[in-house]
Amino acid sequence: MDYIQSINIKSIIMSLISEHIIPGPHGRVFGTDATEQKELDCIKKRIFELDGIKDVKLNTAVFPREITVYTTKLISVEDLEIQVKTTGFHAIPKDSFDL
Repeated sequence: MDYIQSINIKSIIMSLISEHIIPGPHGRVFGTDATEQKELDCIKKRIFELDGIKDVKLNTAVFPREITVYTTKLISVEDLEIQVKTTGFHAIPKDSFDL
């Protein structure tokens, strides 16, 4: 494999990771502008409506609040953002985990 092919493969993998929630034990962390427990519970309920969601953990000890989403299949970050927006709040992905 030459240098150019290696760069292209790495770009494809990084794009896949940055634009999707990857199944596995790491989950994907999102920040949110919701602050109240009632708002966070509403977001959590809405996220569970997406196919492939395994678990959703809320971290209320930090600000902005964090939501960690675990999946059983590849899910688009954009699909999750759109789903959360229906609650009147936002979910902004934080940095991906290191490979």
